[in-house]
Amino acid sequence: MAFQKPSHTFTKIHLKGLRTRSLHILFTLSFTVLINTFSLAQELPTKSKEIPPQSITDSTRVQLDPLLNTRAIDSTRQDSVKQNEVLKDIVTYKAKDSVITDIISQKIYLYNQSQVDYQDMQITAGVMVIDYGKNLVFAGRKKDSTGYSQKPVFTQAGNVIEPDSIIFNTENKKAIVYNSVTEQAGGTILTERTKMENDSVFFIGNGKFTTAENIEDPEYYFLMNRAKIVPNKKVVTGFTQLYIYDVPTPIALPFAFFPMSKKQTSGIIFPSFGEDTGNDRGYFLQNGGYYFAISDYVDLAVLGDYYTNGSYGLRLESSYAARYKFRGNVAFRYENLLNSERGFPDFSQNTIYNIRWSHSQDAKANPNSRFAASVNLGSSQYYQQSVNQINQANFLNNTLASSVSYSKTFQGEPQVNVSATATHSQNTRTEQINLTLPTVQASMGRVFPFEPKSGAKKGAIQNINFQINSRGEYRINTTDSLFGKSEMFDDALAGMRHSIPVTTNFKVLDYFNFGVSANFQETWTLNTISRFYDTAEDQVVTVDQNGFDRFLTYNVGASLGTTLYGMFNFKTEDNNPKIQAIRHVVRPSINYTVSPAFNQYYDTYEVIDADGTTTEEYSRFENTLFGAPGNNYSSSVGFSVGNNIEAKVRSKDSTKTESEKVFILNNLNFSTSYNLAADSLGWSPLRVTGGTQILNKKMSINFGMTLDPYALDNNNVKINTFNINNGGSLFRLTSANMNIGYTLSNESFSREKKDEDKDEDEESRAATTNSRTDDLFGKTQDFADKRLNDNSKKDEDIENNEFYNYKMPWNVRLAYSVNYSNTQRQDQITSNSLMFSGDVELSPRWSVGASSGYDFLNRGFTYTQLRFERDLLSWRMNFTWIPFSDRSSWNFFIGIKSNLLKDLKYDQRRQPDQRVGN
Repeated sequence: MAFQKPSHTFTKIHLKGLRTRSLHILFTLSFTVLINTFSLAQELPTKSKEIPPQSITDSTRVQLDPLLNTRAIDSTRQDSVKQNEVLKDIVTYKAKDSVITDIISQKIYLYNQSQVDYQDMQITAGVMVIDYGKNLVFAGRKKDSTGYSQKPVFTQAGNVIEPDSIIFNTENKKAIVYNSVTEQAGGTILTERTKMENDSVFFIGNGKFTTAENIEDPEYYFLMNRAKIVPNKKVVTGFTQLYIYDVPTPIALPFAFFPMSKKQTSGIIFPSFGEDTGNDRGYFLQNGGYYFAISDYVDLAVLGDYYTNGSYGLRLESSYAARYKFRGNVAFRYENLLNSERGFPDFSQNTIYNIRWSHSQDAKANPNSRFAASVNLGSSQYYQQSVNQINQANFLNNTLASSVSYSKTFQGEPQVNVSATATHSQNTRTEQINLTLPTVQASMGRVFPFEPKSGAKKGAIQNINFQINSRGEYRINTTDSLFGKSEMFDDALAGMRHSIPVTTNFKVLDYFNFGVSANFQETWTLNTISRFYDTAEDQVVTVDQNGFDRFLTYNVGASLGTTLYGMFNFKTEDNNPKIQAIRHVVRPSINYTVSPAFNQYYDTYEVIDADGTTTEEYSRFENTLFGAPGNNYSSSVGFSVGNNIEAKVRSKDSTKTESEKVFILNNLNFSTSYNLAADSLGWSPLRVTGGTQILNKKMSINFGMTLDPYALDNNNVKINTFNINNGGSLFRLTSANMNIGYTLSNESFSREKKDEDKDEDEESRAATTNSRTDDLFGKTQDFADKRLNDNSKKDEDIENNEFYNYKMPWNVRLAYSVNYSNTQRQDQITSNSLMFSGDVELSPRWSVGASSGYDFLNRGFTYTQLRFERDLLSWRMNFTWIPFSDRSSWNFFIGIKSNLLKDLKYDQRRQPDQRVGN
């Protein structure tokens, strides 16, 4: 609809043969005031049942939008629904430029930013015509020299429609809408003509449904010849066909149903289909099932897989949340895998399972107690054998770990902390499982019995403090085959340990920190042993004893340490070198520890053999949870030196007056000890560790080595002779290791990018990565789940030319590791490998990546993964390929990003060849 703005100020009124009183009444009803800013809301005049014989006209000519024709008006009047004779509420209206009332035709004309409100309906538009004689409201666009502007916006019952023009009946609340744009639950409906029965039912013809962001030129849409829309609930259509860039595709349906609910609703989850040729399982359906929207706080998805050779899988996944309290998810996965066909010689069957549980508590829920869970347990070979799991990082992980904990803090003086934790650790290679069910700990905060009532603590006496700690465990060591059976409890161990550490510290000569400590430990156990020699069987017999038993141990120690600072200045008044100063920080320390021998907890037995009688010593606490107390007196002196070296260099920026700090060595540590009570081999090996960062902190280097002062004999056994006295060097290198990590990207060469921005990007990338942040083991490529997330780039991040990216973003991550062993003169490198991963963004929507490595020891490439990704605006295409190894496979996915149409996809993969033994 379009209007021409009137150029006059008052409406011309023609009166013929009226009396003075009638003239006054009619002039009052038809008087119109035109002002540039008209914002006063007015009520609709009362509907007249008869048109007065007098003729009142307005010289203003209003040009209607061509879409508003008589036929369209009649369609709302001639509806079969019974119409009311009077309005049920007040109709208010306003406009910015002008409001013109024509009493003869019973119409009101509104121009520029006009608005009409009636009950729960609101219409805003450039121009409007209110026909209160017929109870109709016409709304359209404003036309000026530049074209059309101020498209109507129709709002009713929370539904918003943005058409070109609207005809609304205020009696029956029906409307006809032309060229409308409606958003429904993440999708957009574009229609040429819409008939609104009421606020809950729409009928459309020749409509388009899409989730594309560019509705002016959507990259895809579903063309519906006719459809019925129930806002925020559903869309039911007749013949529907998929168009891609206005090109029809053979994908069509005689009818379609689109759920449009804004809240969680139960429904069917459509499966993926394909063929598993690698393991002869035949055709399959994967990830199909049903979703149960139980409530606003918990849901449940039941998913299943089926293969034509009889293999099947079941998955139960549930998420729960209570705002400001907690949230979590639980998943159970079970697969019954058949390889080949029954009756064939290569037939095998195996069942695997996996249980996951994650629970986190909101920090604001209860500051004094906390419950958390992170569970990942199941069959040791689950990730290696599962046909519906392609998380490569989990495949290369050799350990499954779980923890469920509850902690409670009792505020007071002193503070008391209590916690209970159940843990699980599983080695997928050895299939060994370690459980603690549970570990109970209690601790009391430090107490300073001699501290002053006010002021700081000074001296050795005032700094005396002690704690009380208790720890109890029930530990189970079992295997994958016995897990969940009663036999797993046969070798379970239980025990409790109480400790009271007493410490104090004070200054010596103002520069030395001197500390004294004593530790008392009381250990309780329910499992002990007795051992004797059975002469009849001629063997040593160990008998398990059940019952309470205890032992007490203690030790005392002292430590002395200080910090030395050295500064070497190179900058002078006449010289301003690149390196202006070097700072060296040394932290030497010495400690002394005495542990007595607890021989009272040891017993003896006699062994009689052909050589005579020998006496053997043992402790009844040998096989207990915390082990037996020591029976050797120890008087040990420990030495350690820590170093930190950094430099101050002149800034490259001439405008900066402050020097920049650069680390030369982040740390360089030396540590060893000497046992004064030992008869031989008193010195322990010297341990050296260090680390630094170079190349603008892009490369990190960490190294370590072990140096033994003692020599080896001809049988490679350590002897009580220094290596230097045996014709060798001062120390004998027994082991060494080095790790180097390097990260490089195009931003490393950009001076415009600030360092803090880089750190934020790295933290963001690490937060959104499910496994290793360096991607050296490959990225998670479960596209069936990835399609649920729309991580496409923002428009502002995309260059104007989408097919050419002159910046070419890229990144490379390298990790080198080498280990050396020479404990018994083997003089060999035990591992030597280089791993690398990188990504290149060929264009703003094209990216490729790779992860691989090379084993220099075995002379071969390690696990290799190639990645390709294409962002197709509303669609996403992914392809990953593992070209070689026993995990050779590939995966292709293309589908719509939107959750609303996530089942419209094509997912094809080739699983790795796997053979499972009987």
